[in-house]
Amino acid sequence: MFKRKTQQIIVGIAVVLGGSLGFLWLPFVWKHFSFTQDEWFTYDIINSLIGAFIAFIVALILSKQILRTISSIEKYLNNKSPLFLLFGSIGMIVGLVIGTLLSSIFNYIYIPIISNILPVVLIALCGYLGFSVGTRRPDTWKKVIQQLKPKQIETEMLERREHEGRKYKILDTSVIIDGRIYDIAKTGFIEGILLVPLFVVHELQLIADSSDGLKRAKGRRGLDILSQLQKLEITHVEIYEGDFEEIVEVDSKLVKLAKVLDGFVMTNDYNLNKVCTLQNVPVLNINELANAIKPVVLPGETMDVLIVKDGTERQQGVAYLDDGTMIVVEDGHYYMNQTIEVVITSALQTAAGRMIFAKPTHTQRKIKEKV
Repeated sequence: MFKRKTQQIIVGIAVVLGGSLGFLWLPFVWKHFSFTQDEWFTYDIINSLIGAFIAFIVALILSKQILRTISSIEKYLNNKSPLFLLFGSIGMIVGLVIGTLLSSIFNYIYIPIISNILPVVLIALCGYLGFSVGTRRPDTWKKVIQQLKPKQIETEMLERREHEGRKYKILDTSVIIDGRIYDIAKTGFIEGILLVPLFVVHELQLIADSSDGLKRAKGRRGLDILSQLQKLEITHVEIYEGDFEEIVEVDSKLVKLAKVLDGFVMTNDYNLNKVCTLQNVPVLNINELANAIKPVVLPGETMDVLIVKDGTERQQGVAYLDDGTMIVVEDGHYYMNQTIEVVITSALQTAAGRMIFAKPTHTQRKIKEKV
């Protein structure tokens, strides 16, 4: 329905334009081919009707191609940043003004047909060149403006930094199922709007309806977390009802949505994190946040730990801190299911998290020897 209306608009514009061109140019064409002997070709209304009819036929033939071209241009502009469009529009306006001034020369130099066509071509060419120059290096133009008005730009940059904290945070399935996003949001550390796309909600519903018991539990947990987030007064949650039907994968849709809205993707998915990084999409990873806020331990510090299982190497024991950090204790096998005092020897940061290595203190060893 929308395409049909658009086609009708294109045909209507073409008919009006064709009638105008017929009124202006066809008399010169008839004169060139000596058709003016026939009085029919001297009537302006006849020339306008002929031009409108020709344009009508051409528009019917090319309307689908014009629609595809308009759609391609729309997709191209949707993928560009507001800064790109701003400088492109300014450049195009400047180009059109320059083209209009240059085309005024033809008011004094009259060449049949060419004097009517060339100004239009010149104005269109200058407009295109202006848009091209304006969008070629937006960062360079931004620096030029900063030098011209440093105080105003500084104020705008401060406002922009303040606004960046309020950008959309787009949640993916993994971060909703994980549940920690609710605890973080409850503390008030997250600014802006938490945006949940409808296609993510549909994916959660599919998981909740799965025949696999574990998947079903995860899906229901995700839906419960969403419900709890919406009830929080400190955080604003919105549902994005749009979709990208030409894209099949949910992760690709999230990346596309983040580009369109200039927002952040919140995820726990390692692969999605990498994809966002490669495509220059800002990403917030809850796992990275959790690792960043874990307490720092230094070699030489002591702490009490409970040895819960054997390590991978001989005589090692494994303990855990309250935040889940694994501690590998040398000779910990001899202290199984006991709370002992250990001294930190080193710490290792891995992709899975932080790992701490320790050994029983001398005091602890003496107690063990006495026993």
